[in-house]
Amino acid sequence: MAKEEQGIALTEEQKKKRRSRSIAIACVLGGLVVLFYVVTIVKLGPGILDRAL
Repeated sequence: MAKEEQGIALTEEQKKKRRSRSIAIACVLGGLVVLFYVVTIVKLGPGILDRAL
């Protein structure tokens, strides 16, 4: 039996747009992670470096 393809076949232009959106979403999420990290470090203050382990 031949394997039937299911779903919608995307054009090359649609694949490029999907990839661009995925990269944009990844960059935004990465930026948020960095922002939250920096805000957390700033809120902890400089005393966090001098604390006892």
